[in-house]
Amino acid sequence: MQAGDATVIERQGPPSDEAFQKLLLRFSAAAEQGPDAPSLIRRFCQATRDFFRVDGAYFWHCDSSGELIGAEADGVMAERFRGTRLKASESAVAVEAVRQRKTIRANHLDPTRYRLAAEFHARSIMAAPLVVSNEVIGAAVFLHCSDPDFFSEDLAAKATILAGQLGSLLEAGRLTRVSREQHRRAQILVEVAQTLHSMTDAKAVVEAVADRLRVLLRTRLVCIMLRQGGSFALHAVAAESAQLAASARAKHDRKGLQFAADLASRAVGAGEPVAVPIDPATHALGSLVPAGMLIAAPFRTSQTEGAVLVYPRQDGAFSPEEKSVISAVAGFGSVAIANAELYSSSRAHTHELHQLLDVSSELGSIGQLDDFLQKFALRAADFLGFGRAFIGLLEEGAFRVRWSAESGATRRVELVFPEGPASRALMNREVFWTDDPSTIPGANLDVIAKFNVRQILAVPLLGTDGQVLGMFGVLDRLDGSQISHEDIRRARALAAQVAVTLEASRNLDLSERHRTRAESLMSLALELNSLLKLPDFAQSFARRAADMLGAQTAALAVKQESGLETLVLAQGIEADQHRPLFRRFSHALQAALDKHAEPIVSSTSTEILGAALGAELGGGDCTLVRLMGGSAELVGVLCLANRGKPLAAEDQQLLQAIAGHASVALENARLFTRMEQANRHWIEIFDAIGDFIVAHDESDNVLRVNRSLADFIGVQPKELIGVNMSALLAMGQTAPVLACPFCRSTGEGEGEYVHPVLERTYLVSTSRVHGATSEGMQTIHVLKDISDRREAERRYRELFDNVQEGLFFSTPEGRFIEVNDALVRMLGYSSREELLQADIRTQVYYSPQHRQKLTDEMQQHGMVRNREEILRRRDGSPAYVLINAFAVRDAQNRIVQYRGLMLDISGLKTFQAELQRERDFSGKILNNTQSLILVADTAGLVSYANRRWYDMGYEQRQLLGRPLEDLVASDRRQALSEAISATIAGHQVDNLDMQILRGDGRIGQFSMNLSPMRDEQGNVTSLVVVMSDITDAATLQAKLMHAEKMAAVGQLVSGVAHEVNNPLTAILGFADLLMENQELPESARKDLRVILQEAQRTKQIVQNLLSFARQMPPQRKPVQLNSILHRTVQLRSYDFQSHDIEVIERFEEKLPSVIGDSHQLQQVFLNILNNAYDAVREAGRKPRIEITTAGAGGFVEISFRDNGHGISHPERIFDPFFTTKEVGKGTGLGLSICYGIVHEHGGEILCHNNTDSDGATFIVRFPVRPERALIGAAAGVSQI
Repeated sequence: MQAGDATVIERQGPPSDEAFQKLLLRFSAAAEQGPDAPSLIRRFCQATRDFFRVDGAYFWHCDSSGELIGAEADGVMAERFRGTRLKASESAVAVEAVRQRKTIRANHLDPTRYRLAAEFHARSIMAAPLVVSNEVIGAAVFLHCSDPDFFSEDLAAKATILAGQLGSLLEAGRLTRVSREQHRRAQILVEVAQTLHSMTDAKAVVEAVADRLRVLLRTRLVCIMLRQGGSFALHAVAAESAQLAASARAKHDRKGLQFAADLASRAVGAGEPVAVPIDPATHALGSLVPAGMLIAAPFRTSQTEGAVLVYPRQDGAFSPEEKSVISAVAGFGSVAIANAELYSSSRAHTHELHQLLDVSSELGSIGQLDDFLQKFALRAADFLGFGRAFIGLLEEGAFRVRWSAESGATRRVELVFPEGPASRALMNREVFWTDDPSTIPGANLDVIAKFNVRQILAVPLLGTDGQVLGMFGVLDRLDGSQISHEDIRRARALAAQVAVTLEASRNLDLSERHRTRAESLMSLALELNSLLKLPDFAQSFARRAADMLGAQTAALAVKQESGLETLVLAQGIEADQHRPLFRRFSHALQAALDKHAEPIVSSTSTEILGAALGAELGGGDCTLVRLMGGSAELVGVLCLANRGKPLAAEDQQLLQAIAGHASVALENARLFTRMEQANRHWIEIFDAIGDFIVAHDESDNVLRVNRSLADFIGVQPKELIGVNMSALLAMGQTAPVLACPFCRSTGEGEGEYVHPVLERTYLVSTSRVHGATSEGMQTIHVLKDISDRREAERRYRELFDNVQEGLFFSTPEGRFIEVNDALVRMLGYSSREELLQADIRTQVYYSPQHRQKLTDEMQQHGMVRNREEILRRRDGSPAYVLINAFAVRDAQNRIVQYRGLMLDISGLKTFQAELQRERDFSGKILNNTQSLILVADTAGLVSYANRRWYDMGYEQRQLLGRPLEDLVASDRRQALSEAISATIAGHQVDNLDMQILRGDGRIGQFSMNLSPMRDEQGNVTSLVVVMSDITDAATLQAKLMHAEKMAAVGQLVSGVAHEVNNPLTAILGFADLLMENQELPESARKDLRVILQEAQRTKQIVQNLLSFARQMPPQRKPVQLNSILHRTVQLRSYDFQSHDIEVIERFEEKLPSVIGDSHQLQQVFLNILNNAYDAVREAGRKPRIEITTAGAGGFVEISFRDNGHGISHPERIFDPFFTTKEVGKGTGLGLSICYGIVHEHGGEILCHNNTDSDGATFIVRFPVRPERALIGAAAGVSQI
C-alpha cells in the first residue's frame, strides 16, 4: 500500500534463523573481496532492508563533535536522508542508540517526540550502534511505515549481531589496509637504507633521499635544503615530473624559494619537524603544488645541517605515522650524508698522510740529530706553506731556539724564545697561533718588530709521558691567508715526529749513562752477595756507595731489636774504636728518621744530624737512604755526606737501586746469622721433645737420638751415636734383634710397636730424608707412647657398643660408616652389617627430601639439636627419633661425616598423642558447652576462659588477668566477693544468681557455681567458675507472672461484668416502665430515652466482655468477619473516643463467610487494634486507624492501617517475647499467639511499614469457606 510518497511493505512473518545465518555468511564473503567502507555500508543497508522486510535501512555517521550525518540509505526517502544532520541534543532513536551503546527499538512511535522519524512516515523504528575498535562510529536505523508494533526483541538481537559483524568487518578492512601500507613503507625504507649504504658521494645521497621519500609518501614534490655559510640553499629536488623539478630549481635560482629556506632554518633551530600551511594563491610555486601542510624535517651531520621539505599531496593530509616516516628517512639521510662526508675526509687525510710519510722517509735517513732538525725545519716550512720555521728545546724552564729555516735555507741560531702568552700556552701543552701577534695583550712588541712577525703558529713538542720537550713554530703564510684549523692539525702531526726523534735521542743518551751505572751496581751486587758476615758487609758496602755517589764520608746502621746500631762511620772508622760516637750517631739517625718519612732525605748534615755531629762530619751536605726489607720493614740506614753538589733525580734513582741491592744483601747476612741461631734452637727443641726420636742411616747405625730416648735408656745422647739399631733396642730387653724392627713393621708412614718387656704400645712414625750428598738416605723414627690412648679407645668402644641410644657415623651421600647395636635394634635390622649396607635416603627415610632437609641444615649450621624425624624401620613401620648430630669437616672445610645420636621417642610420641587427644577432648567439652567457664587464681584474677565468652563479646586478652569482680554488676560484687572467699576456704558455692556485664555493656542474668581447685597437697590454688545464662528464663518467668496477673484481672472483670449485669437489667426494666407512663413530660421522656440507650450500650459492652472472657473450646463454624470486627471496635470505642482517635471502617457489604472460631478471631483483631491504639497515641499527630475488609481470589482480607511511628523490626514482630514497647507495657506474646491462631485457621498474617506515609499496616487473610462447606454446615454434617 502507499503512504505519502513512500512505498511501504506489508508485514510478513519474522525472518528465519537460517536466513539470518546466510546473511551473515554473505557479509563475510563480501568483505573478503576487499571493498572500501562506504561500499560495504551500502551493501549492508540493502541486505538488511530486504532481510528485515522494512521500508528503509539507513546509516548515520558520527563525526568528532558527536553530530550524526546521514551517510548511506536504502528505501524510503533515501536521497533526502544523505547529508541530513542530527545534533546530539535532538531526540532521535539513533542518538539514543549511540549514547547508550546498545540497540534501541521504538514501536507505536510518538511523532511529537521523534520529529525526523515522523517526516519519514515511520510507525515503528529500530537503531543499532556501529562499534569499531571500541568506538561508536555511527548507527544503523530501520523503520517500518505501516506496522506500529513491528520490531521485537528477536529483531533487535539480530540487528545488534549484524551491526557487530559490520563493525568487525570494517575494523578488519582498516587493519588490512594499514598493514599493506606499512608493508609498502617498510619495503621502501629498506630500499632507502640499502641504497644510501652503498653511496659515497654526498650529493648523490641527498638526491636519493629526496626521490625515495617522494615515492614513499606519494607526494608531488620533495626538496632538500643545506646550509651554505649563513643561509640555506636548494641541493636536491624530487618531483613527479621533470617540468615540476625544473620549475622548482628556477624559482630557487631567482630567489623565489626564500620561504622554504626560512622554514628549513626554523626546523634546524627547533631540532624537530615543523609544519606550516601553504596556499597556491600566495605560495611561490603557485598551482604547481596543492594547498595543505608543508613539512620540514631537520637533520645534522658533523660538517653540515639541513632540512627535508615535503610539499602537500592531492589525496589528503599526512597522517601522524607518515610524519614519523619523514623524520625516520631524514635520519637515514643524515647518517648516509655523514658517511659520505667521512669518506671524502678520509680520502683527503690519506693524501696528506702520504705526504707526511714522504717527509718521514726522507728525514729517517739522516743519522745525526742536529742535521735531522735542520732538515726538518726546512721541509716543515715547505709542507705547511709558511715562510719561516724554527725548533727550540726546553732547558731550565725556557725554550732555547737552535734550528731555523727561512727562504729555503737552514741555519743554526742561539736565542731564547721570549716570555709571554705564547710561551705560557706552550708550557701548558697548548697550541698558540695568531694572525696578528701585535694585538695579543702582553706580547713582546720589540721581538715582533725585530723579526718582522706577521703570523705565528707554535706547537709544543710532547714526550710520551706528556712532558714538554720543546717547541716547533712557523711564521707568516706564503699565500697571505689566515691560519686555519687544518694548518694547526698538520703542524701538530709534524711536531709529533720531531718529539719522537728528540725523545729517542735523549733516551739513547740516558741509556748510556744507565749502562755505566748498571755495571757498577752489578759489581756491587756480586761483591755484597759474597759477604755473609755483617762487619765485612758494612765496610764493603759503605766504601762502594761513597765511590759511586762521590761522597767523602759514608756510614751504615742496621736495625736491631733495641734500635739502630751503627756498624761503620766514615772511611775506616769502626765501632770498636769510637763506640760513644757510634751511639750518638745511631740516636741522631733514629731521630732523623722519625722526623722525615721520605725514603731518601737530603739536606745539610747540621739540619739532619744536629750541630755537633754535623761539625764532626765536615758540615757539608748529607743524604739518608732507608734500606727496606722484603716485608716493607726497615732493615738499615745508609748515610752519605760531603758530596759537594745537590742530589739530582738520576742520583736518587741510583741511590734507590743501591738501597735495593743493599737491602737484599743485608737481609741475607742477617738471615745467615739467624740460621745459625735457628740450628742451635732446633737442637734444643729436638732434645726437649717428650717422644722418642732416633735417626739412623741405611746400615741401621744411629746418627742421632733425642735426650728423652737417651734418658730412657740411661746414657748420654752422644754415647748412642754409631750404635746399631739392634744393639740400641737390646738395651731394654733380654733377646737381641737382628735389624731395625721399626723399619720392618712400618715401612714409611705410621705403625704400632708393642714393647715385649714393658708391654707398652708405641705409635711409630717413620720418614726417610736425603742426607748430604755422600750420606745417602736417612731414616727418622718418632715413637709416641699411646698405651693410655689405646686403653681409652677400648673403653670408648665398650661404651659405643653398650649405650642404649643409637649412635652413628654417616656420609653426606647417605651411607652409614659405623653404627652401634642399639641403632640396629631401633631400626629393626638383623645385624650391624645389614644396616651398614642400607641407603639412608631411600631405606631409612621415607623420602629423600626429608634427608635433604637434614643435609641442608648441617651444611648451614654444622650441627642439629633435638631434631625430630620419622624414620622407616626395616618392616616399614615408623620410628620416631630425636637426632643430635654434628658435621666433621676436612682441611678444605668440606663435610665428610655426620656423627650423632638418635633417641627413640616412639613411646613418648604415643603418650603425647594420647595426651593430646585427652586435651583436645577436654578442650572441645569446655569450648562447646553452653556454660561459661572461668578459672581464677586465689587473688580473683582470671587465668582461663572458654570460647563461650566470645559470644559474650569478650576477647581472650580482655579477660586474662582481669579481676573476676569486674565482670559482675556493681550491686552484686559484695556477694561475689563473699562467695570467692568461701570457695578459697574450700567450700562449694552453688546457684549464685549474678548479673554479668556483657562485652557491649548490657547486663545478663546468670546462675554461678564456684568450685575450689586443689594441688597435690590439698591446698586451694585456683577457682573454677561455671555460669549458666538464665536471662531468657528470668524474662520468661516475669512475663508468665504478668500473664497470670492479666488472667486474674480478666477473671475479675468477668465477675464484675456478671455483677453489673443484674443492676443493668433493673435499670432497663424500670426505664421501659417509665417510658410507658403517659404522664411523663416530654423532657423527662427525652432523658429516659438517653438513659435507656446508654444502658443498652452498657449491656452490650458487658455482654462482649463476658463473651471475650468466657473459656470456651474452639469451634469451627461459618462466621461473618464484619460483625466480629464491629464487636471488637465497640470493646475499645470508649478509649478511641476519649483520646480523639479516628477509626475509619471500610467494610465490604457482601463479604463471604469464613470457617473459624469467633472468639479466637476476636482475640486476634483486638490484639492488633490494641497495638494500633498504642502506636497512634505515641505518634504526636492526629491519630487515625483504618480497617478495611475485602474479598478477592478465594480469600477474605482484613487490613489494619495506622499513622503511628511504624515498626522498628518488622521481620521479628511475630517472634515470641519480642516487643517494641517499654518494660511493663508488653510481653511480646500477643502477636506470636495471633500468628498461631491465624495459621490454625489456614490463613496468613503480614506486617509492613507504610511506604507512602507514616505508620504500619497489618494484613490478615482467611480462605473463603467452600460452597459444599455451607451445605454441610446447614445439614449438620462436619467436613473432614
